[in-house]
Amino acid sequence: MSGSEVGVDGSVVRAGGGSGAVPTVGFEVRPVLGIGEVRPGDDLAALITAAAPWLADGDILVITSKVVSKAEGRLVDVPLDEPAREAAREAVLRAETARVVARRGATQIVQTHHGFVLASAGIDASNVEPTRLVLLPKDPDASARWLRDELRERFGLRVAVVVTDTMGRPWRMGLTDVAIGAAGIDAVTDYRGVLDVHGNELQLTQMAVIDEIAAAADLAKGKTGQVPVAVVRGLPVRPDGHGAGAAALIRGADADLFSLGTAEAVAKGLRAAAAIRDSPPVEFPELPLGVLPADAAAADAAAADAAAADAAAAGGAAAGGGAAGERVLLVWAPAGDLRRAAEAGMEVQRIRAGLAADGVASGWLEVDQVDLSGVVVPEGGVPLGVLVVGRGSLPSL
Repeated sequence: MSGSEVGVDGSVVRAGGGSGAVPTVGFEVRPVLGIGEVRPGDDLAALITAAAPWLADGDILVITSKVVSKAEGRLVDVPLDEPAREAAREAVLRAETARVVARRGATQIVQTHHGFVLASAGIDASNVEPTRLVLLPKDPDASARWLRDELRERFGLRVAVVVTDTMGRPWRMGLTDVAIGAAGIDAVTDYRGVLDVHGNELQLTQMAVIDEIAAAADLAKGKTGQVPVAVVRGLPVRPDGHGAGAAALIRGADADLFSLGTAEAVAKGLRAAAAIRDSPPVEFPELPLGVLPADAAAADAAAADAAAADAAAAGGAAAGGGAAGERVLLVWAPAGDLRRAAEAGMEVQRIRAGLAADGVASGWLEVDQVDLSGVVVPEGGVPLGVLVVGRGSLPSL
């Protein structure tokens, strides 16, 4: 069999053919129809075998994580009305998040406690009651192993199981299904050391075969037809043992070249720069806002309020650990002490880097731009200028 074939009713997808040092095989994808709504405590093994009496040894059962989560009771009740609904969703997202990878407006890409990196920790509000959210299974590999064991022990079926979820891909538009749990099938097909048709030895090629199976099965399942399960037939499965599961596909931190979004990486660099020092911190006394030019203070009031709000949302703080907002710090050094003057300048840059990392703007004003009459400089030093927190611009994050 070569090429691909889709039945008129969309019920079967077949593919095969190809050439190379490792021959490909033909396979078939069939949807499992009639499972219906799955609820907490439902017997998935019984539901699937009743809907697919044709299930056979060697098949690969591909099941959407949502029905696994529903059967396992991985549901959270949330209010219908805003803003309470959004607040509840944010609380659930925080609980499911190990670290934030990137954030743009309302969209958050996070790493879950499983190790998956995806939008909103895989929390889903589709194909579920409006008052509920569906979380990912607690341990998708364990769920796949349990279902595989149930099918073997109770129904005498020796099949592999792949649990899937829908994800985006970096640098690619659109979504696709990928494997987040697996049992009875190897996660990776390793071609390293195999010769291609030209005699070249493959060095890096490791194919995420369970992801490919997940994507192929979704062509038969779809997203709106309430078909959460499909069967892939004709591909090799493990003769024994569950295998390493989908956890084998999670890229470890030591091999992750893109562990942060651009803005988060810039912020991390700014924080690192703010921590570089060869001398103790320089203390800059705080001045009243009245030292600022009256016209500039009025013009910048709205900008200062926005900066304070942004900083509060980001969990940031102004220099010295105080609350974010417009503040004025006197930058000074002992008269004639060039070393202390240089240290003061470096301290200003450290403070500004730390502020920028937390989304707080800052600006520098020269001595002749402010009213320092009546200001007492510590130790009889000389003022170098003032640092205004909550005013100015931010680097491009």
